Amino acid sequence: MPMTDEPDLPQGETRRQGQTTSDVVDFHEYKNARNPPPVTFHRRELDQILRLYGRMVGEGEWRDYAIDHTRDRAVFSVFKRSGETPLYRIEKNPKLAAKQGAYSVLNAHGTILKRGHELAQVLKVFDKVLKLVET
Repeated sequence: MPMTDEPDLPQGETRRQGQTTSDVVDFHEYKNARNPPPVTFHRRELDQILRLYGRMVGEGEWRDYAIDHTRDRAVFSVFKRSGETPLYRIEKNPKLAAKQGAYSVLNAHGTILKRGHELAQVLKVFDKVLKLVET
């Protein structure tokens, strides 16, 4: 039997000249619809987050991190110690980009500390302000 790129027909049926199947599906559309790619941090976003992470490790505040990529969001979690719940989560949720902003920082209890459209502005929540203490 010769090899063709046409689907097999039930036994006994033959294809007439010019006959096509009624179910034609573009493979790429089918694959994307069934299994959408996960949301990820881009290189520049990771550079900003890892720069902050390095600074906080240097200050002794953070010691470990984890990155999760799911279908609806990307999460960078930071820990004081491994095995504990994360101190903070830096999240990217593209569905909120047109509303409050795709980026947010949450604390260990899930409270949103800062949200916005620009990652650099959202990460400023970790900047410490020096205060003059009078004695």
